[in-house]
Amino acid sequence: MTKQSKSVLGKGLGALITMEDLNTGGSSSINEIMLSKIVPNPDQPRQVFDEDALDELTTSIKSLGLVQPITLREIGDDKYQIISGERRYRASLKAGLETVPAYVKKASDENVMEMALIENIQREDLNAIEIALAFQTLIEIYHLTQEKLSERIGMKRATIANFLRLLKLPAEIQMGLKDKKIDMGHAKLLLSLDDASTQLMVYEQIVEHGFSVRRTEEIIHALNEENPEENPTEITKDKKRSKTPEEYKILKDHLSKYFDAKVAFSMNEKGVGKITIPFSSSEDLERIIQLFDAIQNS
Repeated sequence: MTKQSKSVLGKGLGALITMEDLNTGGSSSINEIMLSKIVPNPDQPRQVFDEDALDELTTSIKSLGLVQPITLREIGDDKYQIISGERRYRASLKAGLETVPAYVKKASDENVMEMALIENIQREDLNAIEIALAFQTLIEIYHLTQEKLSERIGMKRATIANFLRLLKLPAEIQMGLKDKKIDMGHAKLLLSLDDASTQLMVYEQIVEHGFSVRRTEEIIHALNEENPEENPTEITKDKKRSKTPEEYKILKDHLSKYFDAKVAFSMNEKGVGKITIPFSSSEDLERIIQLFDAIQNS
C-alpha cells in the first residue's frame, strides 16, 4: 500500500475520488462567463433541488457573490454546458447576476457525466436513487461493466452493485428513499424480502412508526424465519408449495390481505399445521387484536 493510499483511508469517498483522476483532454482556466451563454447538462445526475436550500444560497450570493466557481465545457456557438455546479448556476440566476466565475474544461460527453457524478458524490448532494440511476446510465450509454465503472470512478464494484439493486425496489420505496423517508440501510434490508407486496408492507410500517434500521432488521428476520427442524415437513420451499391445496393458498392470501401482514401458513403430511400472523410493534399487535375483536363481535 502506498503512502498516498494510507493517508486517505477512513476519510470518506471524497478523499478517494478526485476529478483530476479523469482524463478531461486539456487543462482548465477560470473566467467570468455570462449566464446567458450557459446551459444545464441534460444528463445531470442530480434530479432534486431543495428550494429552501436554493433560496439560502441565493441570499448568500446576493450578499457575497458566487465564491466557488462552477465548472463548464465549451460546446460551440459561444455556449457553455455545465459539468458541475448547476445549483450554484440556478441560485446565481435567481440572485440576478449577469456573469459567474467558472472553470472551463475540455471534456468528452462521457467525462462530463463522470465528473458531474463524482462532484455531487463528493459534496454528498445526491441521494441513493440518483446515484443508482447515474451508474445505470453510465453503464448503458458507454457499455461498461460494473468492474470497468468501478475502475473509472474509484468505487468498489460491490458498492456499485448495491446501489444498482435499489432500482429493483418498487417505485414507492424508491421515492421514499429519494425523499429521505428511509435511508440506505432500510432499503438494503427491504431487498432481502422476496416479493414487492411484502417490501411495501414493511416500508409502510417503517415510515408510519419511524423504525430504526436495527428494528427493521428484526422485523424482516421474523418474516423470513424458517425452522425446518421443528417441523421437517413444513411447506416453505417453492418445490414443496405445489403440495399445498389451492384452497389453503387462497385462505393464506385472504388472511394476509385482511390482517395487512405476511401471514405464514404451514402444514405437514398429516394435515396438521399452524397459521402465524407477524406484528412489528405493540401498536401493530393492538391493531391485529382489534381485527379479531371485530370478527368476534360481528
